[in-house]
Amino acid sequence: MLRRRRRCRGAVLLLLLASVLAPLVLYGGSPVSVAPLPDSTVASGAFDPEGASNLVWPHMAASAVSLAKDLIIERLGEHKNRVLSATDGWQVVEAGSGGRASGKSDTAAVREEHELRRAEEEDDPVAVGNGRGQDSVIKEVVGSQGREDGSGEPGDSREVGEQNGKEVGIELPHATGVVHKNGSDGLEMKEVSGLRAVGILNSSSIKESATHSLSNKTREQQTSASNSNTAHHATNSIAGQTTTSSDATIHVIKDQLTKAKMYLGLFASRGNHGFARELRAQMRDIQRALGDATSDRQLPQNVHSKIRAMDQTLVRVRKIHDSCSSAVNRIKTVLHSTEQQLESNKRKANYLAQVAAKSLPKGLHCLTLRLTNEYYFTNSKNKDFPYVEKLEDPKLYHYALFSDNVLAAAVVVNSTLVHAKKPENHVFHIVTDRLNYAAMKVWFLANPLGKTAIQVQNIEEFTWLNSSYSPVLKQLETQFMIDYYFRTGQARHDENPKFRNPKYLSILNHLRFYLPEIFPKLNKVLFLDDDTVVQRDLSALWLVDLKGKVNGAVETCRQAFHRFDKYLNFSNPLIAKNFDPHACGWAYGMNMFDLSEWRKQNITEVYHTWQKLNENRLLWKLGTLPAGLVTFWNRTFPLDHLWHQLGLGYNPNVNEKDIRRAAVIHYNGNLKPWLEIGLPKYRKYWSAHINYDQVFLRECNINP
Repeated sequence: MLRRRRRCRGAVLLLLLASVLAPLVLYGGSPVSVAPLPDSTVASGAFDPEGASNLVWPHMAASAVSLAKDLIIERLGEHKNRVLSATDGWQVVEAGSGGRASGKSDTAAVREEHELRRAEEEDDPVAVGNGRGQDSVIKEVVGSQGREDGSGEPGDSREVGEQNGKEVGIELPHATGVVHKNGSDGLEMKEVSGLRAVGILNSSSIKESATHSLSNKTREQQTSASNSNTAHHATNSIAGQTTTSSDATIHVIKDQLTKAKMYLGLFASRGNHGFARELRAQMRDIQRALGDATSDRQLPQNVHSKIRAMDQTLVRVRKIHDSCSSAVNRIKTVLHSTEQQLESNKRKANYLAQVAAKSLPKGLHCLTLRLTNEYYFTNSKNKDFPYVEKLEDPKLYHYALFSDNVLAAAVVVNSTLVHAKKPENHVFHIVTDRLNYAAMKVWFLANPLGKTAIQVQNIEEFTWLNSSYSPVLKQLETQFMIDYYFRTGQARHDENPKFRNPKYLSILNHLRFYLPEIFPKLNKVLFLDDDTVVQRDLSALWLVDLKGKVNGAVETCRQAFHRFDKYLNFSNPLIAKNFDPHACGWAYGMNMFDLSEWRKQNITEVYHTWQKLNENRLLWKLGTLPAGLVTFWNRTFPLDHLWHQLGLGYNPNVNEKDIRRAAVIHYNGNLKPWLEIGLPKYRKYWSAHINYDQVFLRECNINP
């Protein structure tokens, strides 16, 4: 009974093939005369009416070919349904499904079924098809037809089944029990039985149908095997790259390690230690596999499995994290918040630094009070300095020092005389305010300077210096300036607090613009700030020819921020018209002034003119350097930079060699050496000129 049923099925298949091949005889002659087409021809489309070179049968008319094509497709669809209904019970399907259910591999199930059939029916080769299933029967008949006329090769039917997608196939859903493992991607894909129709079928339409069926059958598998698919895709990419690069696999491994390290950082911040341990283990495995390899040939054979495992882990890790866009937005938010906090902390630090710079240390305050008290309890006969005749001698070396800090002024004088070749030829003119006049005078009376002449003056004694003569004094007395300095609530939030320093209220700071009036009988004066230390004999400065200039100073072009546009408001047309924004600035602190040229060029009147124009502070902010830049514009002679070294009051990276070579070092900035916020590495140059055993310093607990 079983044999009869099988022979019946074989006859049905023969009828199907005969009905398929009949149109060839009707429209194009016997199929025996038709040569088999190469796979490339079938794949590109046998019936392409746009070019005669693409026709499979060039001797056929285009209309005949089109009619044959339509008839074949229609007849093929009808007989396909009949075959499917007649072959529902084929044992190859049962064997395939049984093999899968029992846990056997697909190949083993097919081989077992093949042996069973050969044992039972050795006399029915056509129906059984040598145990190769329905698609094998169709291929065998078509292949034998080709071999009968000598146009095909013995291996054609086998090659058709091994073309990996190059053949034109007919999908038979009920005959797809044989499952093949695709070695390239590792996924179980059901084979679509192929029928090589020898140029009969339209390859594009059949290919579309097969692809559609495959996508429907594998949609469920893709959901459950997405991680594996990703890993195998990476392996396929490596396999494709090895044809052009000998280290493509190594690049993939390094890329995986980079991603893994990034995720480890995220795990550390989120406390996800479980995934972190798993990821570290995967990294160790793949790093061992990588070793010192420089090309793919040096990698072990199991490296692809390790790559797949790492890729699967990375996919799982990626799922537990938010999307990249969310992470980027979070990072931007954190960055913006951090920048705001940083800006706020900078403003606070700047404000506190200004407060510390303006404050007077307790020891210095004590010293001033102690010296003032000593002044008023001292015999009046001992309150005058010796060598008064030297004070107006133009042949001597005169220094101008304007300060309200007793200890700072003492360091300037002491350091100058220590390095002077002839101390008796140096004369110091110190001008201070009313509060510090007594203390300053007592200090230098208690610490005599040998044959060096010294003069201490009170600015209150300069009766000619008043608001009617000096525009800056008039401006400092206005209600606007009083409100600006003493009503802090009116300060702008973005304004630099250094411009609110009360030192700008002191006329001592502007006294440098009135040197000819203070020293009417002198020709040259060396101006020194009280935050400087002298390290060489300065008498050579009086020999420098200023070439008709008024001011001899060291330029600061080596530092880009010391140019005119950093101090003056070049948006104002008056400034833009008269000055060059890229002109070199110069430094106050050690300046040689030619008072004779000063008087000739009437520099004081130039200063007054610019001060009046800047009444509303539209040309520059408060301070003496911008005023000096405009006053001495084209009237400054550049001195050698070794005369004056700047930056010890703000820059912690000043070159030690430059400091040692400089004639004068300047603690310009807020970090003064007598303050606790001063830079410790530079304080030694200043404290070396103080005798801490002095009785007044011990009483006020002033230590190095």
